[in-house]
This record gives sequence, C-alpha cells and structure tokens, in this order.
Amino acid sequence: MGRASPFILVLLSLGCFFVTYNLLTMVIHYQSAEGDQELISGGSSTHLDDSKRLSEPKRLFHVALTATDAVYSKWQCRVMYYWYKKMKDMEGSEMGGFTRVLHSGHPDNLMEEIPTFVVDPLPEGRDQGYIVLNRPWAFVQWLKKATIEEDYILMAEPDHIFVNPLPNLAHGSDPAGFPFFYIKPSENEKIVRKFFPEDKGPLTAIDPIGNSPVIIQKLEKIAPIWMKVSLQMKDDPETDKAFGWVLEMYAYAIASALHGVRHILRKDFMIQPPWDLKVGKTFIIHYTYGCDYSLEGKLTYGKIGEWRFDKRSYLRNAPPRNLSLPPPGVPESVVTLVKMVNEATANIHGWEDGR
Repeated sequence: MGRASPFILVLLSLGCFFVTYNLLTMVIHYQSAEGDQELISGGSSTHLDDSKRLSEPKRLFHVALTATDAVYSKWQCRVMYYWYKKMKDMEGSEMGGFTRVLHSGHPDNLMEEIPTFVVDPLPEGRDQGYIVLNRPWAFVQWLKKATIEEDYILMAEPDHIFVNPLPNLAHGSDPAGFPFFYIKPSENEKIVRKFFPEDKGPLTAIDPIGNSPVIIQKLEKIAPIWMKVSLQMKDDPETDKAFGWVLEMYAYAIASALHGVRHILRKDFMIQPPWDLKVGKTFIIHYTYGCDYSLEGKLTYGKIGEWRFDKRSYLRNAPPRNLSLPPPGVPESVVTLVKMVNEATANIHGWEDGR
C-alpha cells in the first residue's frame, strides 16, 4: 500500500488554509449569484447551441489529469475514473481516452486499474513546497512523450466527478474553460504586468480561468510557457504572496493570453458544492470545498458540522464505503456528490484494500 510522507501530508494540509481564507468570500459570492448555470462566451457574445451538434461527427477529447502516488490522490482518481467509464459511452458524451499523468517518477499500484503515464516530478526543492507546480511540468512531459489520438484534451483533476455526459465544449480552435470568480487580473494589475507586459495587450485579454477544467487543442504550444510563468511567479516573493494557492491558475491564464488564446467561458462546465446548490445540466462536480451541515440541514460554513463530507478528512486513508447521506434539507448538489462517491466505492474492486 502506498503511503504519503509526512512532508507531503503537510503540503496537502497547507491547501486547507487557502480554502479557509476564501471561505467567506465564497459565501458572499454564491449567495449573490443566480441559481441557474448560464453559458458565457469569452471570445464572442454569441451563445452556442450544443444540441445542434448531436447529429455531427463526434469530436473526441482525451481526458487527462495529473496526480501523485499519495493515498489522498489515489482514491480520488479511482472515483473519478469510475464515473468517466460510466459516462464515456452515454449519449451526448464526446469523451475519448483517459490518462492519469502520474508525476511521482515511478509506477504505483493503480497502473493496471487506471491508464497511467509516469513522468518525473520537478527537481527536489524546485516546487518550494507548492506541489501543484508539478502540474504544468507533468503536462509538458506527457505531451512530448505520449501518443495522443484525440485532437482535443480535457485537463481535469482527481476531485472531479462527471455528473452528466460531457460533450466537447470547445469550438474549433477556441478552447472552453470554467470562469473562476476569484481569478481577477484587473485587480492585480501591478503583479500581472510583470508577466504580461502592456505591449501584449489589455488585461481583459486574460480569461478568468485556471487550467482545469479546460478542453483545448494544441495544448503543447501553451504548456511550456505555462510551466515557465508558473516557475517565475513562484520565484517572485510578491507574486507568490499575492496569488498563493491559485498561482498556477493565474500562470495558465496568462500563458494562454500570451499566445492570444481566448476561452469560451462555461459556467455549466462545473459546480462546486456546497456553494452551487443544483446539478441540473452541468457536467462536473468539483468537491474541493468541505460540506458541513447541522442535523437540521443548515450550512455551518467555517465550523465543522454535525454532518460533513470533506475530502481532507481522508488524507491518510480512503473514505469507507457507504458514507452516511446528508440530513434532510441539504442541497441536491451535496446529496448527489455523496451518492456518487458511494456508488463508486461500492463497485470499485479492492476498495476495501485501501489502495
């Protein structure tokens, strides 16, 4: 059984600080947001009708996520891969192949369960304790060494669950991404201009995105710049302090803008419980935030609830099968998340082995 080192666990725990720091901001944002999930176009003002493409030939995309060999990462990958397999061939899906890009530098015990490509981590100490910095480096290696049949790539993460069949949301050479409300280049002009000079264009040329989820062609053109900008940002104390855990997200957004790439922004690409309440016709559940509720079904943000589901509760061990369902009154998104985790763990062979 693979075990994470205490150092890795410390790094993972540091991510909790980012979540806590942004917690109240998330509450304010989502309470003021509309309940529906509208489409937003980043490159044009035209709304795009996905239904018109149902009769057209499929434009397959390859699903790729970066991962470590820590138990915390592995159990999330197993759940994610279960739902990929279930959704892949359903009507409306344009999912192609799947690769877990493992940046541990060596194989692990999921090689036979999940299609995996092993790449090297950054040199020791180069990530400066920011493990996410390995993500762009992992993609650079994979894109250079692997044979990828599909024209498009979906960059995903272990804590993504496909909740509906996912079509190719990109259109031609225009990639599709999810707009994150906290990626605000215009509010960080002094810092952003260090990496995106004025002669490159206005700050509005930088989309409010991270690298995931994104469906894109020609990722190999952006990936090296994404890696370079990520390292430069981490080496700059002012930038590192300002952007913190989302530094790599800003790096991808800036790298894309440096290449003149604009993303179609899709709010329906993903929901993030507990802030998004309904699943509807969205495609991915991203369970990065803890879900804490009283037994009366009231959200207790900033305080551990009487009922809770938080992936960080399972840093050392995978969650058990048959997690308790939320109490009455908890939003559909949270109930669906727990039910989907339970279905996956009930059907994944060897889950009880704790891999």
